[in-house]
Amino acid sequence: MATDLPPTIDPSAARRWAARPHARTPWLHEEVARRMAERLAVIRLPVRRWAHWEPARSGLAGHELVAAHYPDAESFRVSAQAGHALSAIEKEATPWWRRWARAAQARALVAAPPEGAMQLVWANMLAHQVADPQALLADWHRVLSPDGFVMFSCLGPDTLRELRALYAAEGWPPPAQAFTDMHDWGDQLVAAGFAEPVMDMEHLTLTYDTPARLLAELRELGRNQHPGRHAALRAPAWRRRLETALDERLRPPGGGPLRLTFELIYGHALKAAPRHALAPETAIPLTAMQDALRQRHRKPGAP
Repeated sequence: MATDLPPTIDPSAARRWAARPHARTPWLHEEVARRMAERLAVIRLPVRRWAHWEPARSGLAGHELVAAHYPDAESFRVSAQAGHALSAIEKEATPWWRRWARAAQARALVAAPPEGAMQLVWANMLAHQVADPQALLADWHRVLSPDGFVMFSCLGPDTLRELRALYAAEGWPPPAQAFTDMHDWGDQLVAAGFAEPVMDMEHLTLTYDTPARLLAELRELGRNQHPGRHAALRAPAWRRRLETALDERLRPPGGGPLRLTFELIYGHALKAAPRHALAPETAIPLTAMQDALRQRHRKPGAP
């Protein structure tokens, strides 16, 4: 239902960004994947099969880190844009990875993995870009086996806080959609059927020499999906005004590069084994109740 969607994500904009060919993975996504891969060491659950959600957008170097951690596990690359994903792999991956990708293309690049067959779903820097996160969590839950787990990362609400303040001061619409808080992600995981969610976050401050470089990197990371964003393209004069404002507001008082905050959220959760529902009426034989009472009152060591 529409009321279940995040209030500041335009579904049409989200679909257009998802359908866009992603020729390479942003460096920030690869860095977050590296940090997330370090957390695999604390999880002792066995992984025989794992699914990488949208690898071209998520991080191909990150894929190699997970594959190295589970060298005997079979991997599935899940992409709604399978052709674009393969093109990115061919262009960006290492030579040995290209050979593996060509050999495994037919079976490993899929729109949806087998239901209930994965022990791990890996989804890096993806969740904040979707208009229906409940459907995404349901997909993850569906493909996991009981006691499998999901590991994901995304942007949090403090991301771009300096840029949001600048746009508000100028009287402009927000520069990006609002990002979900990590506690709300935990609640959504539980609502989707996951158990024992563990959420964590950190802040990164990225620096840029020029406003042009800052804006170019933001375009690599995504698009403004806020429904109240500017309705049309802006003129060159507006771009010059924006760059001037960035120079004035995002540089420290003593000078130096422009500074921009990113909040990174990390989460993992288990797919618990299903519980059998109790019937409205349950019949228990009297002999079974008697045996249970005798066991309860039996002295230790008695036959």
